[in-house]
Amino acid sequence: MKKRQEKKAQAQEKPVTLGDLLNADLVKELKDRKKVLENQEEQKRLAMEEQKREERRLKEKNKSFEELLNESEFNWKDYK
Repeated sequence: MKKRQEKKAQAQEKPVTLGDLLNADLVKELKDRKKVLENQEEQKRLAMEEQKREERRLKEKNKSFEELLNESEFNWKDYK
């Protein structure tokens, strides 16, 4: 008997959430919109990463011989 009274008391003490106050259709629509926005953000992030990779590739491709020589790990003085 006491357990039922405790459960009822806990149920009554539970705070009312925004989801409880809003229409179920509206909540579903908002969640769907959130998913769409998250997908758009992810696509935008992936596109930016791809663009940065392409820029790095082009920069590396267009390096001069001097830049490549300076970045080399070899000690060219040993081969003179």
